[in-house]
Amino acid sequence: MRWSEQAVEADDGALPGLGRAGLVRSVQTPEFEGITFHEVLAKSALNRVPEESGLPFTYTVNTFRGCTHACRYCFARPTHEYLDLDAGRDFDSQVVVKLNVAAVLRKELRRRSWRREPVALGTNTDPYQRAEGRYRLMPGVISALTESATPFSILTKGTLLRRDLPLLRQAAGQVPVSLSISLAFHDAELQKQIEPGTPSPAARLALIRDIAEAGFAPHVMVAPVIPYLTDSSAHLDALLASLAEAGASGVTVIPMHLRGATKPWFLTWLAEHHPALVRRYRTLYGRGAYVTPEYSSWLRERMRPMVARHGLAGSSGSRVGYPEQHSGVDDPVAEPELTQALTLF
Repeated sequence: MRWSEQAVEADDGALPGLGRAGLVRSVQTPEFEGITFHEVLAKSALNRVPEESGLPFTYTVNTFRGCTHACRYCFARPTHEYLDLDAGRDFDSQVVVKLNVAAVLRKELRRRSWRREPVALGTNTDPYQRAEGRYRLMPGVISALTESATPFSILTKGTLLRRDLPLLRQAAGQVPVSLSISLAFHDAELQKQIEPGTPSPAARLALIRDIAEAGFAPHVMVAPVIPYLTDSSAHLDALLASLAEAGASGVTVIPMHLRGATKPWFLTWLAEHHPALVRRYRTLYGRGAYVTPEYSSWLRERMRPMVARHGLAGSSGSRVGYPEQHSGVDDPVAEPELTQALTLF
């Protein structure tokens, strides 16, 4: 790689968790200022989802850990603590790259015991974050799944998915392929504040159009809806109108949950930018990670007529892209509360 002369020594004492993860080297480059990529050799690629989760896929594959999208609300932040990194700035700037993920996946899919059960990508950190443009892990993953006749789904905020649309079209001719985009903001200024490393709403709407034109039925995760910031009728109606115009086939709506170390990270931002909302959040979330049942019911009733009016109720929210709770390692465990929330529409 062109970064070979830019490698930096990783001290085993400073990053003991990464030593456990199979660290090969740590890399920095001017193209990704402030970001360190920790290249590892993964021992496995497939993560099994518990049967009791009720999710429409059985396995997940994660090509990265950590994410330069830097979404304040990201539920995957606590997974970085397993690597002895923090769930705040380290999650945004210390990205683990599984160099051999495609090769390991291909080996696992060749096992005689493999039953070609559905695999989901993008349930932990985004497979099409900016680093994918350099590491190009997804073409190998897509090819491995296709060659093994394994159905799969992708959830992303990243417009880099456009690069792989020809490959995905070929795959869809052989196995079921579902593509889903995460877009919960119509207000571009607010989006930049809360998820600063993601493509703009306009860029993601353009991606949805391209996915639809490529022959797919793009599903959109309107997730998370952020209480008192993105849950107004005006904001949500404008967003759904844009999604319908872009060619979205349906939506799934989920109110924001703040689990583990994600909660103080988000609330710190909230106190700085919207201090008047802090007390309301304490009431809404209490000591837990989830909004009250009353808020969920209120949001459901607010969204239902909008979804129907914009023709976005025809595709079940159970198609792809379900958020997950993480056990502190790379194997996700589905959250019953979120499984219920995903049946909103």
